[in-house]
Amino acid sequence: MESQRSILVIGLALVSFLLWQQWNIDTAPKPVTAVTESSQNTGSSAADLQLTTADTEQSETAAVVATAKTISVNTDVLQLNIDSRGGDIVALELPAFELNKGQGDAYPLMRRKDDFEYVAQSGLIGRDGPDDGRNARPVYNSVKSSYHLADGAEQLIVPLTFDYNGLHIEKRFTFTAGHYDVRVDYLITNQSAEVKTVQPYQHLVQTIESGAKSSMMMPIYRGTAYGTSSERYTKYSFDDVKDKNLLEATQGGWVAMLEHYFVAAWVPETAAENQLYSKIFNGKAVIGAKGPAVNIQPGSEITLTSTFYAGPKDQDKLATIANGLDLTVDYGFLWFISQPLFWLLTTIQGFVVNWGLAIICITLIVKGGMYPLTKVQYESMAKMRNLKPKIEELQARYKDDRQKMGPAMMELYRKEKVNPMGGCLPMIVQMPIFLALYWVFVESVELRHAPFMLWINDLSAQDPYYVLPILFGISMFLMQRLTPMQVTDPMQQKIMMFMPVAFSVFFLWFPSGLVLYWFVSNLISLAQMLYIYRGMEKKGLHTKKA
Repeated sequence: MESQRSILVIGLALVSFLLWQQWNIDTAPKPVTAVTESSQNTGSSAADLQLTTADTEQSETAAVVATAKTISVNTDVLQLNIDSRGGDIVALELPAFELNKGQGDAYPLMRRKDDFEYVAQSGLIGRDGPDDGRNARPVYNSVKSSYHLADGAEQLIVPLTFDYNGLHIEKRFTFTAGHYDVRVDYLITNQSAEVKTVQPYQHLVQTIESGAKSSMMMPIYRGTAYGTSSERYTKYSFDDVKDKNLLEATQGGWVAMLEHYFVAAWVPETAAENQLYSKIFNGKAVIGAKGPAVNIQPGSEITLTSTFYAGPKDQDKLATIANGLDLTVDYGFLWFISQPLFWLLTTIQGFVVNWGLAIICITLIVKGGMYPLTKVQYESMAKMRNLKPKIEELQARYKDDRQKMGPAMMELYRKEKVNPMGGCLPMIVQMPIFLALYWVFVESVELRHAPFMLWINDLSAQDPYYVLPILFGISMFLMQRLTPMQVTDPMQQKIMMFMPVAFSVFFLWFPSGLVLYWFVSNLISLAQMLYIYRGMEKKGLHTKKA
């Protein structure tokens, strides 16, 4: 067991993990029992069917009683358009995040353009709801067609009004400075002499694109997710939505559409018993939540509230909006390691004010913290290397008797106080940390378009001049030279010589932040190896090999 073999195992394990994950995304088996359209509707309430009809935007036979218009809203962090028909958010940009670095174009999170639609809808269904599907979506009245958050103002209120069948309805959007979450209220006054019944719903609609935009290097999830009182976070991919409609009752809860670095989510009333649902409609995925039906007495007024979020995957902010919404920053099964590492990374960045320097610092801390394991690993490998002549002697003596060779080898290890797994176990302990850091660097929106220095102006993108991958390959080659393997087979020697080149090519497409981490990690490993080996040579434990 040699040190560079351990490095190769770590690297190959990482590659294998990514390949396995992407294979699961691309070729995951479908459920055994397919759900047909008719079976999906079995047991659905009338409100479910009305909601499906309401999604058509307007019935072919329904009379349009008013002309819809687009209402633009601008705050310091959001630029969005509201369609007065239904009061739907049909376009939303994030001015603090560029689509392409250096070009000043705001990131278009939501839009309705050409053949692609990604919108946030909400409304009132039920017996007396204007979105019940029997008529066209309601067209709300707005005093202005443009709203802007004034400098120094804390809030911006956008009121939309509509009178329907004895109900006066105000759909009110409340924006707060510096916030990506929007409060959406329905203020409903019953002006009739009868009890009125309505039921609120909120959902997200997105066209399912045929082309996958992830790769083995960056296996990025794009799809839906939801949270309930019992399961804080559950992915529900577009394929899942195609296979079976979601139907989950929960107190509170939330639904979301995810993409790399960004999320849009609806959070209904937290104290209400809500029903989460999904469906496929005209090539679009829909995920949403319905609240309970509410009775409005004559002459009385009620307020129904929900929260809409559209913005970056900021864990701290998302955690305050809904229980489990912060888990949309998906670190996978190693989240319990990734989360404290992310906290450490952001804490360091608060002092050094540079994400590249923060990556270097966290690498120093992690490698320093794992130094005792590294020391055990290298010392164990040195002892195994020194036992090689005796092992070869036993192999020659018992080459025709495998049953005697095993006990003889174990006796040799016991006598020499050597653990044959001593070089592997520390590496197994380190692997989860390496993978956890990988997901921190991949998932953290803070690293998106974050500059480092010199030619590295975006740590989430590949090195434009491939300097870091080349430096990584050189550092890997030096580690091989420092502890060369005792390989006699010429083919194996050529393979080992080629590995630094192969890994350098593989890392060409990695985000530069990840490559920076691996390069710095190799430099620290080189320093640790030199220090440990010199100490072992003084004790007579390490023998250099040509």
